[in-house]
Amino acid sequence: MTTRTPCRTRAAARGPRCGPVLAALASTALWMTAVPAPAAHADSGPGAPADTTPPVRIDAKDSDLRMPEGAKLAPGRVLDIKSVVETDDGDERREDTNAKVKFALQAEVLFDKDSAKLGGAASARIKEIAAEAERQAAKNVRVFGFTDDLGSAGHGIELSKKRANAVQQALAEDLDASVNYQIRGYGEQYPIADNMTEEGRKKNRRVEVSFPRTG
Repeated sequence: MTTRTPCRTRAAARGPRCGPVLAALASTALWMTAVPAPAAHADSGPGAPADTTPPVRIDAKDSDLRMPEGAKLAPGRVLDIKSVVETDDGDERREDTNAKVKFALQAEVLFDKDSAKLGGAASARIKEIAAEAERQAAKNVRVFGFTDDLGSAGHGIELSKKRANAVQQALAEDLDASVNYQIRGYGEQYPIADNMTEEGRKKNRRVEVSFPRTG
């Protein structure tokens, strides 16, 4: 099936002329195809795709589109835009997308080495996350623990789960009792940096807290 760009051209020397519909197409990432785009879906692990919805409605019968015979517009989707803010020392990282807010705290900020007991600096950091969850009116909160790849995989999973539990319990002290929690210990799975260096392993030893964005 052929596709055509939604523009009407003048003489080649004068360049293309595109109407406002083209801008709308670009902003909603529409594709000219006869096959609908796959719908976004969610899973229970980290990295679940964001749910997206089109911000504007496009009239498929608009003459400016100059649709080929038999061609159809696929459903519109908003590209998921991610904003990342990290502290200078890399101890804390915040990611904002269209669908959710995620915090990643390095384990050294929260715990002593090979421990699941929260340290003195942990309370203030966790309270800040709880305050943001309240601002977003979060009813479902994910708390995921991760380690580097040193030691056995079984030990990493056990330690990361205990650390996730400790952070969840601290969050629960400041959040409403109706909030639901999803707690996981993934151990060395899902690294975000290279485990071949200490700097990378430090980034991988972390606890992530995420919840849906409502505003």
